[in-house]
Amino acid sequence: MDGVCFVVSDRSGDMDASPSDLVGLFSFDTRFLSRWVLTIDGQRLSPLSVDDLHHFETRYFLVPGQPTHYVSSTMTVIRHRTVGPNFGEQITLLNHRVEPVEVAVRIDAASDFADIYELGIPDLTKRGELTRSTGDDFLFLLYQREQFRRGTVVKTSEPAEIDLDGLCYRVRIPAHGSWTTELRVETAVQTPSGTDLRGEVRHQIRAAKQSNERDLDEFLAELPALNCEHAPLAQTYRRSMLDLAALRHPDLTTGRKMPSAGLPWFMTLVGRQALITSLQTLPFVPELAATTLEALALLQGAKIDDYRDEQPGKILHQIRYGETAAFEETPHSQYYGSVDATPLFVVLLDEYERWTGDAAMVRRLEQEARAALGWLDQYADLLGDGYLRHPPPTSRFEAANQVWKDSRAGICYADGRLPGSPVAVCEVQGYAYDARRRGARLAREFWNDPAYAQLLDQQADQLRDRFNRDFWIAGRGHYALALDADGTQVDALASNQGHLMWSGIIDADRAGAVVDRLMGEEMFSGWGIRTLGTREARYNPVGVHVGAVWPYDNSLIAAGMRRYGFRAEAGRIAQAILDTASYFQGRLPEAFAGYDRNSTLHPVWYPTGNSPQGWSAGAPLLLLRTLLGLEPRGDHLVVNPAIPPGLGQIELLDIPGRWGTLDAFGRPRSASRAPVAR
Repeated sequence: MDGVCFVVSDRSGDMDASPSDLVGLFSFDTRFLSRWVLTIDGQRLSPLSVDDLHHFETRYFLVPGQPTHYVSSTMTVIRHRTVGPNFGEQITLLNHRVEPVEVAVRIDAASDFADIYELGIPDLTKRGELTRSTGDDFLFLLYQREQFRRGTVVKTSEPAEIDLDGLCYRVRIPAHGSWTTELRVETAVQTPSGTDLRGEVRHQIRAAKQSNERDLDEFLAELPALNCEHAPLAQTYRRSMLDLAALRHPDLTTGRKMPSAGLPWFMTLVGRQALITSLQTLPFVPELAATTLEALALLQGAKIDDYRDEQPGKILHQIRYGETAAFEETPHSQYYGSVDATPLFVVLLDEYERWTGDAAMVRRLEQEARAALGWLDQYADLLGDGYLRHPPPTSRFEAANQVWKDSRAGICYADGRLPGSPVAVCEVQGYAYDARRRGARLAREFWNDPAYAQLLDQQADQLRDRFNRDFWIAGRGHYALALDADGTQVDALASNQGHLMWSGIIDADRAGAVVDRLMGEEMFSGWGIRTLGTREARYNPVGVHVGAVWPYDNSLIAAGMRRYGFRAEAGRIAQAILDTASYFQGRLPEAFAGYDRNSTLHPVWYPTGNSPQGWSAGAPLLLLRTLLGLEPRGDHLVVNPAIPPGLGQIELLDIPGRWGTLDAFGRPRSASRAPVAR
């Protein structure tokens, strides 16, 4: 994969998709190859091994037919594949015989140009026309619906017999000799307005780098260096950085890169995920935050559009480029159905300045930040009670809940009932509190508006007092997951309240009780904190939002505990998540099952999650920041480590920021529990 372009194939490298399969070559939410099958004399190939060389490069070692107990093939086939911004494949045949051999090598190629949304919504029908044509050295596949065009061009370096279904080579390979051809698949993307997005992105990428290899080398070279005694931590750090490099995609207007949400379903800009991934990675890759802020500011809501859930000042939820979005069969050409991305935009803007000292960015985005803060009052407070709420979905394309737990059951009562709409989810109130606090700082220090700063601080104070009164459930010792439309406390014990510590909205004298509930056996599995307590009616260890463990969720919870002074507990969470990563070769999945650690030898993979995923790759980085106690203070970087004994000594070198670059060191020592809210 590379940015918005990715391939899903079997272990032999073949792609043979049915209409609903997530298989093929995808770019800009469209499948450009649905069939790409290699045969030798009519036989499919079997894999011996697969080498993942880089995120954009894979090599397959294959033999014809189906080997039995012993592999005794007289031929080896090597497929060397690269992805991004187009698709290339080198096919090499090695003849192991003592005499020449003549074979027919064929690539079957086809495309249905499916929108990735069609794969999940099978009753969406295509209304365009699919045509095929050939030339001396190419096969051309074209889909056209009015001015919406998607094209696939397959080119070959060696002479071939090209028909409408693929390419055939009739080759003679000498004894112990080889034969090679280069295949290049170019994708053409055109919107209804006639803009060739692929051409623009290719131009920007080529202007910024000469090759994928150089781009990756430059990305890795600019990162802080991690030296540590715990080998799995070093593996996880490198894997996270490689995944972040792979998930970057260019902003269409500037060519600078920002994080995609995750492979395979969300290789695009998703506001909430991009903002949190940027927050997680600020001490390591601050340019991701800069690009994310500028891209979301450019796409900020400017009018009321109920179909797209757009409102003035609201921050984008996601953007899509496929056919269904282009013809408004789904609202995702620019979709704003998120209640939390808007306050998180202000949080990231302030945190970005704290780390980088980029005051020019804060001044340049003043109007967008003010508009986002204004949206909290003017549009998000649906009942006039001071709480951010989201309306119920009005179409099948909208999430049941416009928060990170967006499934219908993700927000529930302890007895399993589901609340009515509009619901006020707890962590969103924390984000709004944090956004107002940070907005006040920006207004005071950069916008020369002390009156506005005073207003925002006053609003934050009022929200904090109101929240701690209305959401605290004294009989259960934790905060409500949400408030129902009538103000009733939605009383399930859930991980969301850890986000409340991250935002700083909860009263310091209740922090200990919250930590006790989160670290108790109902919530802490030993591998991480579950999304829902085991005694709640809807608990399911493989339920995506009702029992599974999310690394991203845990990274915010650990940071929140550290904020309130619970260093040892934050360290336990960090070590649990990093232990989990070691079982997945350093790559944290989107989520994994919430089974108790005492009952499983290793964490149990959650089968339908995105992997790699932006905020899962960012989780180890925020955990490192938490363990080392990294905090910007003016032009200085404060380092206050609290390292669990199992992780050993940690050194993070050349941390970028407004101070230039600095080093941080930490080693295990006894950690006392001393809550100090800030």
